[in-house]
Amino acid sequence: MKLTTLDLHGKRHHEVDLIVENFIFLNQDDCPLLIICGNSQKMISLVIQVLDRVGSNYEEGKGHNYGTVIVRQI
Repeated sequence: MKLTTLDLHGKRHHEVDLIVENFIFLNQDDCPLLIICGNSQKMISLVIQVLDRVGSNYEEGKGHNYGTVIVRQI
């Protein structure tokens, strides 16, 4: 199963809020969604702030999947 994916590599921190919010609402019928944040803890935190604000159910990647967030439900 291929997940609908948003890759934030190359995006700036100030762009993350709008990009993530648009992505999850435009693709909410395709859950689960994959957001690739990379190894930046700041980027992961920014993504999680958006997901918490809109009330999403999500999982942070651990171990081999560190730097990713899977959105289960919006």
